[in-house]
Amino acid sequence: MRQTSAVLYITVDNLIPASGRAAPGFDEFTAALDHAGIPAVWLTNRTRLQMDEPRRKYAHNHPFIAEGGCGIFLPEDYFHLRPTSGPSPSRKSTTLRLGRFTCIPIATPHPAAAEALETLSQDTAVCVVALRSLSPRELAQNSGLPSREADLARQRDFDELFFFAGASAQDIGRFLAEGRRRRFQLRQRGVLWSLAVDASPALCVRELSRLYNRALRTHAVSIGISTPAEEDGLFSACDRAVLLESNGEQEILAHQFGSRHLKRIPLSGADTWVKLIESVRARN
Repeated sequence: MRQTSAVLYITVDNLIPASGRAAPGFDEFTAALDHAGIPAVWLTNRTRLQMDEPRRKYAHNHPFIAEGGCGIFLPEDYFHLRPTSGPSPSRKSTTLRLGRFTCIPIATPHPAAAEALETLSQDTAVCVVALRSLSPRELAQNSGLPSREADLARQRDFDELFFFAGASAQDIGRFLAEGRRRRFQLRQRGVLWSLAVDASPALCVRELSRLYNRALRTHAVSIGISTPAEEDGLFSACDRAVLLESNGEQEILAHQFGSRHLKRIPLSGADTWVKLIESVRARN
């Protein structure tokens, strides 16, 4: 790993959609980061399997955080040091080997989420359908994704994707309230919902930042970069933050993200990525 003064944490689902083109200029931005030796950690609601193709396309060789803050995925021999040798107070287990990656689990791995979803459905009498229970044809119809992408989407390591079946708005509200009372993370993913047990994007960032600091033997400034819809507590774990705003969001978000450490940049601007690079390189 090259010496660096900063590590970026970037939510990428709106920048690299599951289908369609990436945000204009994003590929040049990632190339500029590589040239400058600045690590960019991607945060996504997708699975490690879904991230294989975009990581290959953009030559992304750094860690990433998947399934909405459920786990940290480290490429083989990335740090040349082990994560903490035993469970830290912030997580219940040491590392897992998942596919080609060493994974630091933050959420409880499967089948915990599937079991929690089933129990919650029974206890609230609200009918839900887990994505993994569908046939390939039903899966594509209900997810709105191409068949291959839909199949990858249901192969989860941690959280469980589902949708409500014939439930009223009142039923859904009751289901969500009870789930949150049990401290499950219930988050909407387009037409679907996700249930996870103990997921936390902020905790993922803090754990990974500690590893970077150990490897670099100094404190690397953590910079969170996100659109408003994807932020989900990311900024609270970072030293600095950059909010990528769409047209019309500036006034709406004025109080939600009020911080002297926050910089706002229009996502659709002609010089968005130039400004973002300048912000990353700035010392304060």
